[in-house]
Amino acid sequence: MEIQSHHRCGSLNLNVRGLEQSATLAINERSNTLRRAGQRIYKLGLGQSPFPIPPEVVNALRLHAHEDDYLPVAGLPALREAVAEFHRQKDHVQARPEDVLVGPGSKELLFLLQLTFYGELLVPSPAWVSYIPQARIIGRTVNLIPTTFEENWRVSPQRLESICKADPDRPRILVLNYPGNPEGGSYTAPELEELAAVARRFGVILLSDEIYGQLHHQGAHVSVARFYPEGTIISSGLSKWCGAGGWRLGTFTFPPDLSWLMGAMAAVASETYTSVSTPIQYAATRAFQDGIAIERYLSHVRRILSALGQRCAQILQTAGVRVHAPVGAFYLFPDFSPFAERLGRRGITNSDSLCEALLDETGVAVLPGSAFQRPREELTARIAYVGFDGAKALTASEAIPLDHDLPADFIERWCGDMTEAVQRMTDWAAETKSPKVVDLMDRKERAVG
Repeated sequence: MEIQSHHRCGSLNLNVRGLEQSATLAINERSNTLRRAGQRIYKLGLGQSPFPIPPEVVNALRLHAHEDDYLPVAGLPALREAVAEFHRQKDHVQARPEDVLVGPGSKELLFLLQLTFYGELLVPSPAWVSYIPQARIIGRTVNLIPTTFEENWRVSPQRLESICKADPDRPRILVLNYPGNPEGGSYTAPELEELAAVARRFGVILLSDEIYGQLHHQGAHVSVARFYPEGTIISSGLSKWCGAGGWRLGTFTFPPDLSWLMGAMAAVASETYTSVSTPIQYAATRAFQDGIAIERYLSHVRRILSALGQRCAQILQTAGVRVHAPVGAFYLFPDFSPFAERLGRRGITNSDSLCEALLDETGVAVLPGSAFQRPREELTARIAYVGFDGAKALTASEAIPLDHDLPADFIERWCGDMTEAVQRMTDWAAETKSPKVVDLMDRKERAVG
């Protein structure tokens, strides 16, 4: 019997009607489909670390593969201690093991936070693709805070204060993501201190999404928890700095003043996912224990990402595209508005049509700014410059002392697909036909003719 959409069979919750697959996952699947069809596709859509998981962490997983007991809902005690010590050493906050909650990815923990906390969610735009859809699923009120290119895509303390003053007693959570997805920017220590002062004055809880914290290109990440320890939840995990996205392990570290919120989240967790995979938690303990080998791994990863990010930004800026050079993570958020008139003559008037045309005519897969809560008519896009062989690049970097700069040809040799993809984008936007883009564009023209 065919199941139809009918009241007798049930119907979709209003909060999920029209909800589509996460944009980052969708572009990855589409890119893979086009590649299987034989097309030359540059995958700059999904933000997944290209680097292998550190061998020490993989070995820890292998050693504990036999572990099959259910673990406490909040997490393996040794892991919670390692995470607390990690934040004590890295972020200079007095984290305790009992303040740590382990979940199947920080994404799931964010969902539980919004589910258990009844209040307004403040999200600066551009924003990571899942913040707003999660709030929509749960039915929470979201206050999107627009930022501008001139503000480096950062929310100012003045803007936060004006929002809070309009209704000073409303409970709120402000999401701060830095180094940021989608723009690769961050906050300075003075900026964080000013934001913390406003948050403290109005009792705003800060969710400090620091999943890219250890990928600050200079190793100089500063947590806002240093300035507002009593009101900041630090979000971290293995997916980005440890290259273990598919392992699905995230952590929230709470201040003691928010133990009630952690307890509520743990209660919901006990009725949903029960606990995170046991072998993964043992391996994560080794990752968070840090050590010389992992620090060296991170130093090489940062050096490669910094050099590549600067090179890609330089290509865009030289062509006249508005973009800030990244200071962390592995993203760029270019604005093609200087080419608006030229693109408009080709029927490209918003970020969606911009990215569709880029994929169709150059083979470069990037995400539109609209996926990150930017106005659709804005000609912005996110570049995830991670579509290269991270294992080979890491091996090549490890042969070069860390007190030396990478050779001039390193990026072109080991990450050349990324610079080639960015060059294709700029050549295409400028309506030139360099040898790097003429093949695809001419094939398209011949097919139409």
